[in-house]
Amino acid sequence: MDAFPGKGILIDMQDFLYSVNITLPIILVVLLGYLLRKKGLIDGAFVNIGNMLCFKVAFPLLLFQDLASVDLTKEFHLPFLLYCGAVTTVSFAIVWLLARKCIQDKREIGAFVQGSFRGSAALMGIALIQSIYGSAAAAPFMIIGAVPLYNIYSVIVLTVEGNRKDVSMKKRMGEVVLQVLKNPLIIGILLGMLASLLKLDFPAGIEGTIDSLASLATPLALLVLGAGFEGKKAVAKLPLTLWASSIKLVFQGLIFFPLAVFLGFSAPQLVAIAIMLVSPSTPSSYIMAKSMGQDGVLAGSIVLVTSVLSAFTLTMWIFVMRMLGIIV
Repeated sequence: MDAFPGKGILIDMQDFLYSVNITLPIILVVLLGYLLRKKGLIDGAFVNIGNMLCFKVAFPLLLFQDLASVDLTKEFHLPFLLYCGAVTTVSFAIVWLLARKCIQDKREIGAFVQGSFRGSAALMGIALIQSIYGSAAAAPFMIIGAVPLYNIYSVIVLTVEGNRKDVSMKKRMGEVVLQVLKNPLIIGILLGMLASLLKLDFPAGIEGTIDSLASLATPLALLVLGAGFEGKKAVAKLPLTLWASSIKLVFQGLIFFPLAVFLGFSAPQLVAIAIMLVSPSTPSSYIMAKSMGQDGVLAGSIVLVTSVLSAFTLTMWIFVMRMLGIIV
């Protein structure tokens, strides 16, 4: 008999509050952006400039900073790295195949695919794992395995599915390669990995500047997401939004997390894999969709809905990992 009646309820409430405390600031900043636009303190020009600032400056510096601070040679575990990359690739391929069969509007395909497979691994992963273990643990290697592919695959789907009937597929594939090479997020990732391998130590002034600009990424992206949110149009996208949210928050985890447990990854690695699989869609997917002329309404709706619902779904996954003894 349990010596502490009600302990299970207490754990559930603690997990719920833990998840809410992570997701509530995201929702509130998006809401603030929406209200500021309604009050006329933010206009369409600010939204456009904010999108480009996030895409070309803030998010690349954030990714650079995350990876430059990681020791890539320390505790290197190739199977874990390969698993993160393989899961990302398989998820992307399956979702894209299904989207092409089921979605008629090509402008919606890129936004749907991005929102379904691409999570906030870098933004949420380190914070969550530090909260659980007191250190970043396996998060940096999960980021290396997944985040570069998130961005490469997103460029591919957004370019290929662009509404350009006058351009041949051969020319479009050439554009994909060029867009990947020119993409600021991918450049930030590559430079961050290079800085890590070379163990570059920046002067305090340079490091402080990078930190200041990188810290703009998430709040600015969420503000412009809220300011650019189009309620009536978003309601029309609700079925696709809910399908993408279900794939991102539930189905990926149900398919790939049990496999990770079976393969025998360590507890910190399993937590990192779970966060990679079921974290809400990253705000940068909205930024990239808008910047590349795709369906920003759908992309923004997926980011918002997955952020709201993740308060409940993350609670479920945290509870499952506690039940399995992965989190103690």
